[in-house]
Amino acid sequence: LKVHEIPNVGTAGKGKAIVNLVAMHPQEKLADVCAVKEFREDRYLLMATRKGTVKKTPLSAFANPMSRGIIAIAIDEGDELIAAAVTEPSSEALLATRDGKAIRFSETDARPMGRTAYGVKGIELQEGDAVVSMAVVEPEGTLLTVTDLGFGKRSHIEEYRLQSRGGKGIINVRTTARNGRVVAVLFVQDEDELMVITAQGMIVRLRVKDFSVHGRATQGVRLIELGEGDEVVAV
Repeated sequence: LKVHEIPNVGTAGKGKAIVNLVAMHPQEKLADVCAVKEFREDRYLLMATRKGTVKKTPLSAFANPMSRGIIAIAIDEGDELIAAAVTEPSSEALLATRDGKAIRFSETDARPMGRTAYGVKGIELQEGDAVVSMAVVEPEGTLLTVTDLGFGKRSHIEEYRLQSRGGKGIINVRTTARNGRVVAVLFVQDEDELMVITAQGMIVRLRVKDFSVHGRATQGVRLIELGEGDEVVAV
């Protein structure tokens, strides 16, 4: 989709339904958005699914936009796409699960595949767990983890040792009844800012440098006060 086709409205505007911009089946929903300026041959689209599959396809395979869309990944029944990111051969990716596990691996661990392929295992999930987020990370920086009850924490990337894809991963955050379950992870640096968005449409803007860096196996601190029945849905 070309950006200029999306209407520019104020913060209180409803915007335009995605189904009016690109063709989507009634059962489909938006999983992720990637901003792309040029579809270079040496860049890839890395995708992750709820059940831990990852797939890498050359970005050039998506160079010709069509209003009806094109196939990006084949999905097994009961699975769904949850994240996509533009990468290059030097990139590293981190998958984070709902129950607080994470795995960091090199982008080159996933061989390039055509648009209609299914992909390969990115992380081995424990029963009842699911992948909720993927971040492209660099050695210098921190990983911000946010939970659905409004808590968050930063940890140094070096605490997440580089592994081969397909493993069980390591602890990313202690998920409890106090802080909830993971909804998002982001690679951040001190100069970054973030916006935390709730299901009831509330939003708070925060400075990353205001958060102390903690170890992986901690619960984090409160980022946003939630109303009755509300929860964090996006960061």
